[in-house]
Amino acid sequence: MSKAPSPGFQPTHVVPRRGMPAWAAPDPARPTVPLDPLLPVELVERRGDWAYIRCSNGWGAWVDGRRLIAVPEDPPATEGTGGTADPLPLLTRAAQALTDYRSAVEELAAGTLDGEDFADRTRGLRLGVVVDGESMWLYDPEEGRWVYGDGRRLTTYATDRAVTGEEDSGHAPTRLVAPEGER
Repeated sequence: MSKAPSPGFQPTHVVPRRGMPAWAAPDPARPTVPLDPLLPVELVERRGDWAYIRCSNGWGAWVDGRRLIAVPEDPPATEGTGGTADPLPLLTRAAQALTDYRSAVEELAAGTLDGEDFADRTRGLRLGVVVDGESMWLYDPEEGRWVYGDGRRLTTYATDRAVTGEEDSGHAPTRLVAPEGER
């Protein structure tokens, strides 16, 4: 019998398909009840490869955090401003990248292209497309970002560019100062 989720429970991960062992403490000598496959859990703390998770019923355990499967955040809201108005140019570039890759694969399979030439032809080619009903996630290699689309507009979902903090914020950089007793 399952209980209602405890207040504030926000699943961040799920247990792998085959389930996974759990421990009462971050110590392999203290095993506890194994976790069910695809059980939603909330990551509470990490200590190296160990992860302390909480289940919807409030029960907690330590697990091998490397094996947890992250649950993606909800897509960004597409109402209002902030989105690119037209998804068609990015879809066209994605279709061309897929065509180029498919052509190289066909030539490799036919023996008209060797492994080195295949690597040369596909070097730098990046493509990412996920379509789930009306929702779409597209990778934009020119901007180094994933965008979410609802058919009308694209909104940045995630970026693979490093945040450098070098952008002009209009004020002097923040300085960290140690508290009085720590200098």
